[in-house]
Amino acid sequence: MAVLVVKSGGEAAMAEWRDCFAACAPGLEVRWWDEPGLRPEEVHYALVWDPEPGRLAAMPHLRTVFGSGAGVDGIVADPRYPRQVPLVRMSIPEATERMGEYVCWAALSLLREGRRMAIAQAERRWDFVEPPYRASQRTVGIMGLGSMGSQAARMLRGIGFPVNGWSRGRKSVPGVESHAGPAELEAFLARTDILVCLLPATAETRGIIDAATLGRLPRGAGYIGVGRGMQQRLEDILAALEDGQLSGAVIDVFEPEPLPEEHPLWVHPRAIVTAHVASLPSRAERAAAVAAAIAGLERGEGLPNLYDHEKGY
Repeated sequence: MAVLVVKSGGEAAMAEWRDCFAACAPGLEVRWWDEPGLRPEEVHYALVWDPEPGRLAAMPHLRTVFGSGAGVDGIVADPRYPRQVPLVRMSIPEATERMGEYVCWAALSLLREGRRMAIAQAERRWDFVEPPYRASQRTVGIMGLGSMGSQAARMLRGIGFPVNGWSRGRKSVPGVESHAGPAELEAFLARTDILVCLLPATAETRGIIDAATLGRLPRGAGYIGVGRGMQQRLEDILAALEDGQLSGAVIDVFEPEPLPEEHPLWVHPRAIVTAHVASLPSRAERAAAVAAAIAGLERGEGLPNLYDHEKGY
């Protein structure tokens, strides 16, 4: 019997993980990462988020590692990661749909001043808010038109937002004007009222959301950070919120995580902070995806959503 070891959600989540895998892969033995008596040589598959450095390399019969989220930063940060072992990202339809939902919610929250209304409710204060714009009057610009960015664009257009996109290479998404490469970034930003960052984590995208990028947006723009924490300079975002260059921000990813409790973004009146939940599928959905990939692999088929160590995504 193949053995899958899980490190995602802590020991408290293991009962649910076992139930989920029992429903879709009854022949798979599911073990907890820190289970007493678990021997490294017993493990064939791993489902992890942030494994301790060196642990995966110590598993001599490891066939595949599955990231429990769309990002695998916490896995590839291990300098001893065994690169001969395939790493699969949790890029599944359910995650893509959830990301689209989150981006739509965030854009509407910025459009209708959701943070201001939440503060008023917490203070039991009747604060009449008269929004100046409709969705059709605010263009959303998405940096990164991969599967998640494309789905978010389609869903945003469905509720009335005009959408533009920017990526390294030109993409074709119906109804979305595609900008490509550094030469077209400035024009893209100048036309963007709500900026969404959904870029992959690469050396080129580190710190890309900085004062220079934000300064090229129309004054009073909104920002939605759902790519990677390493892409954002939080001090620049705070400064833009303070001086009015940004009218609001919704941020789901940070570096480090969790966001330190003393960080001013937690209480900023124009910022919404969420705990890296934008595209997270349910455990049942993730278990089904892992089970299907394992079954395919054992039939001799290829793996989906493989991480490329050379490209960094």
